[in-house]
Amino acid sequence: MTRGSDIDSAAREEALTPLTLKRVGIDTYRENVAYMHRECDRYRAEGFQALAKVEVRADGRRILATLNVVDDAAIVGCGELGLSEDAFASLDAAEGSPVNIRQAEPPASIPAMRRKLAGERLTRDDFRGIIRDIAERRYSKIELTAFVVACDLGELDREEVFYLSDAMSRVGRRLDWHEQPVVDKHCIGGVPGNRTSMLLVPIVAAHGLLCPKTSSRAITSPSGTADTMEVLARVDMPFDELGELVRTHRGCLAWGGTSELSPADDVLISVERPLSVDSPGQMVASILSKKIAAGSTHLLLDLPIGPHAKVRSMPEAHRLRKLFEFVARRLGLTLDVVITDGSQPVGRGIGPALEARDVMRVLTNHAEAPMDLRQKALRLAGRMLEFDPDVRGGDGFGLARDILDDGRALNRMRAIIQAQGAHAFDPEHPPLAPHTLEVTAHCDGAVTALDNLQLARIARLAGAPRAIGAGVDLAVRIGDAVCAGQPLYRLYAASPNELTFARQACERDRGVAIGSPDGIVRLNVEG
Repeated sequence: MTRGSDIDSAAREEALTPLTLKRVGIDTYRENVAYMHRECDRYRAEGFQALAKVEVRADGRRILATLNVVDDAAIVGCGELGLSEDAFASLDAAEGSPVNIRQAEPPASIPAMRRKLAGERLTRDDFRGIIRDIAERRYSKIELTAFVVACDLGELDREEVFYLSDAMSRVGRRLDWHEQPVVDKHCIGGVPGNRTSMLLVPIVAAHGLLCPKTSSRAITSPSGTADTMEVLARVDMPFDELGELVRTHRGCLAWGGTSELSPADDVLISVERPLSVDSPGQMVASILSKKIAAGSTHLLLDLPIGPHAKVRSMPEAHRLRKLFEFVARRLGLTLDVVITDGSQPVGRGIGPALEARDVMRVLTNHAEAPMDLRQKALRLAGRMLEFDPDVRGGDGFGLARDILDDGRALNRMRAIIQAQGAHAFDPEHPPLAPHTLEVTAHCDGAVTALDNLQLARIARLAGAPRAIGAGVDLAVRIGDAVCAGQPLYRLYAASPNELTFARQACERDRGVAIGSPDGIVRLNVEG
C-alpha cells in the first residue's frame, strides 16, 4: 500500500464513529481475536471478511488481530468491537473505550514463507523477516500452520536452524546480566516428575553462580516446573522485581510467560502443540533462542531417552546433540549435553503438590526422599558447577553433594521462596486432592516397564495440573518385585468425575507392565 493510500485510509477512519471496546471472555490461546457484528456499519464500510487480519487501535496503542464475524448481539452489538482475553490484555485499554479498526497490511515476509512451503532453502534475512512478522502477530493461524508444517516436512538444514534460532532470539526482550558465567538448565521433556531444576537452582546459587531460571507451565504434561514451584511460592512476577531478586539471591524459579523473551516462540508453540509437531530444528530453535534472549552464557541440556520419552534411541539422541552443539556454538553459547535415562518417571510424585513434596524432601534430606531424583539432580548440578572456571572437571558432583547435605541448598531455596512470596506448604502433609484410588498389581512378577505417557495421561485425567493436589503417587520402580494386590500407585483426583475418568484409563492400561525379570531392558546412558 502506498503512502497516499495510507493517508486516505486514516482520513476515512477519522470520519467514521469509533466503536466501543468490549471484553469477550474467550481464551484463544496466544492468538489475538477481534469480534464484530455482521450488521455493524464499520464491517460493511471497510469490506471486512471473517478471518481477515485487522489492526485495532485505542488510546495510542495498537494490536493486530484475526477478525471473527458474529450474528449474536449478546456477544457484541453493532456499535461494539469485542476482543478475546489475549487481545484485550495486549491492547491494555479499558472496557468501554473508543476503539478503531481497519484492514491490516499483509506481512512483508509472506513471499519467503511461500518459498519455504515450496521446499526452498531460506536465507538469514528471510527468517528474520518471518519471525518479526510472527512476533508482531501479523500471521494468521493458517499462515502460521503453513510455516510450521513447511519447516517440519522440509527438515531445516543446520544453517537454517541457526538462522531461525538467531532470528527468534533477537525479537523481544534480550537480557544482559553484565557478568559471566550466567548458567541455566533445560530438559527437552517427556519424563513425568523430573523436577531437577528446583534442586539445581538452589545448589548452584548457593555456590555463587548466577542462575535466573524462568520455566514454563504445563501444556500437555501433568505439571511444569512453574506449576510445581507455584505450590511453594509466587511465580508470576514483574521482570524488574525478578531481576532484583536474582541479583540478591543468585537465582530464581519463576514463570517465563510475562518476560517477553523470544515471543515468536510462544506464538509458534500455539500451533505446534495441537499439530503434535516437534521437529528437531524447531525444538533446537525454541530452546536456544529463549536461553540466549534470557542472557544465558552457559547451558546444561538434559536429554532423556526411553521408549516413551521424546527421544527413543541413542542414535537419535546423538544426532540431536550434534545439532544442539552446532547451533549453540554459532550463537556463542557454551553447551553441555547430558544424555539421561528417560525410561520411567523421576521421583514418586506426578502432579504439582506431589512433585513439590519430593523436591522438599530431597532438600531436607528426608528419609523418604526419592533417591533417583536426588542422584539425577546431583549429577546435573555437578556438571553445572563445572561451568565455574574455579571448579575442576570431575569435582562438581562432590561439591553439589556437600551443598545439598550440609543445608546450604535448603537455606538458599527458602530464601528464594520467601523473596518470591511464600505459600504455606508442609511436605509432610501436602495439599492433596480428596478423591483417591489405589491401583494394584494384577499378578505376581517384576515391574518390567513404566509408561511415561500413560501415567502422565492418568494424572491429567485426575485433574493435574489445574488442581495442584491431583496426580499419581508411585509406589514402585522398574525392577521391583510385586505380588498380586500390591499397590502400584495411588491416584489423587480433584472431583468424583475426574476420579472416574482416571479410573477408567487405569482399567484400560495401568501404565505399569509386570512380567519376568528377564524382560527388563536396561538403558546404557552417558555417565
